[in-house]
Amino acid sequence: MSPPRRRDREALVRPYLITGGRAHPTVGSLGITTLVRAAPEAESLGLGPEHRRVVRLCSGGALSVAEIAARLELPASVTRVIVADLLDENRLQVLSSGREQAPDRELLQEVLDGLRALR
Repeated sequence: MSPPRRRDREALVRPYLITGGRAHPTVGSLGITTLVRAAPEAESLGLGPEHRRVVRLCSGGALSVAEIAARLELPASVTRVIVADLLDENRLQVLSSGREQAPDRELLQEVLDGLRALR
């Protein structure tokens, strides 16, 4: 078996370095459906490359944490930590947590019943 390539080794260490070893965001309610956008006049000076990319991405409009993770090609857990850092520094703003827009259980049951009736 050949030794791991350098790129493979970097992929294992990189997320740990990006988050400073943290595995959980400082904002506990930050889910992958949470919509965020760059704060007005948000600057990216003094930020690491991933943090800068998030600010730049969110300057174009609101994105969910999941969309940001996909565009950065990083795990959602790492992206949540980055987004929480930027929220703590007031460089991003939360537009919606996605939770308040979730349909209620009764509505979902009615939809399910309607779909079953179509059979």
